Amino acid sequence: MNKTLQRKPARVEGPWAPYAPDDKAPWDLRRVVHLHRRGGFAATWAELQRDLKDGPKASLDRVLEGKARSEGVPENFEATARLLADAAAGSRDPARLKAWWVYRMLFGPDALTERLVLMWHNHFATSNLKVNDLSAMRRQNEIFREHARAPFAKLLNATVRDPALLLWLDAQVNRKGHPNENLGRELMELFTLGIGHYTEKDVKEAARALTGWTVVDEAFTDVPVRHDDGEKTILGRQGHWKGADLVKLLLEHPATANRLAFRLCELFMGEGTVDAAAVKALADGLRERDLDIGWAVGTMLRSRAFFAEANLGRRVVGPVEYVIGSARALELFEPPSSTLVLAEWMARLGQDLFYPPNVGGWPGGRTWLTTRALIGRANCAAALVDGARVGRPGPMDALALARRHGHGKDGADLITFCTKLLVGVEPSVAWRERLDKALGKEAAGADGARKAVALVLAMPEAQLA
Repeated sequence: MNKTLQRKPARVEGPWAPYAPDDKAPWDLRRVVHLHRRGGFAATWAELQRDLKDGPKASLDRVLEGKARSEGVPENFEATARLLADAAAGSRDPARLKAWWVYRMLFGPDALTERLVLMWHNHFATSNLKVNDLSAMRRQNEIFREHARAPFAKLLNATVRDPALLLWLDAQVNRKGHPNENLGRELMELFTLGIGHYTEKDVKEAARALTGWTVVDEAFTDVPVRHDDGEKTILGRQGHWKGADLVKLLLEHPATANRLAFRLCELFMGEGTVDAAAVKALADGLRERDLDIGWAVGTMLRSRAFFAEANLGRRVVGPVEYVIGSARALELFEPPSSTLVLAEWMARLGQDLFYPPNVGGWPGGRTWLTTRALIGRANCAAALVDGARVGRPGPMDALALARRHGHGKDGADLITFCTKLLVGVEPSVAWRERLDKALGKEAAGADGARKAVALVLAMPEAQLA
């Protein structure tokens, strides 16, 4: 395990002060569900009850140490994942690579790391549509996993030398006398500083600094004869800068910490729940700790702000989160759903793994909730409980799931169990009325139970975490 994961976060006051349960923010089922939906991909009923009983410290420790999942994790998970990755990379079928990653997200023990891998995939958005190399895309994904919570310098230095990214941003045509700005521009605009913290002159000079970086025999190579060794001025500093020098300049710039703080708040905090002072405090902490992502993640998840009432149910769930979270919460482990088919559902809902729409990645947020997307989610929910449409041999037994956990004695109790499992609260009167109207005469029996589960998954409340 990465040493960063084991490090205890330093005590922080102010916006990111540690959470302690009180009357305004009790440790209740809603907050346990919140922890797993934001810090993972949802949890099973047994995992929720375990954490409700054990309290916040033990629960947070498990999430941060990659040990939160007690169900659905195969004993031979890593060996199986490796075999799937090797087979996918050696094939010509991108669907198999997507299925491998879905397998890791659905069955792996460390859900938080996979959430961060997904975030970095969006941050360093690279599409196989142009790279056209499954081995390279697999290696990039492994880089994100290896350095997901490391100091950002390790991740940035590894990623900016990654063959998939270099091919994606045309590094192979960037050479002395003919600079190509794509890598330098995105390195500044998207990966580190953000818009407004550099000039067009800086981009041109950054492109010169990066000349010579290319891919030879599927590996990063620095070709000296292609490098422009002339003097360059980048961000107001003069020197005979090379690619490594440029990366160092960007890591030292204060705007990079701000950009990372924004990205992490986007992942873990709800819309409109973090003010400028909180982002600045997180950025300041990152700068003081060499941009240690592991510190920032631990600080945020342990914070009072993370568990505040204002942060509950205020973040739109993305397609990958929605599909994986639903499958895990409903315990669709044995027999498992087809990870190939689950990946297809994610793509239909707007998030095609290894194929982000452009260098800016998926916009996220409310853009996930178009009318068409909500219809797609309702269809996906119906497919999950139907079974056959997600590659399972038979339909889900919703009544058995509820009764296994002491619920489901009637239709109303089943709905209560589902809303508590997926959202952490009992259904409101208005929510129950909507469900009762939608169910009509089909509320009884196994078919009615499955329809009830699908309807809960499709309700607006279930699209928010």
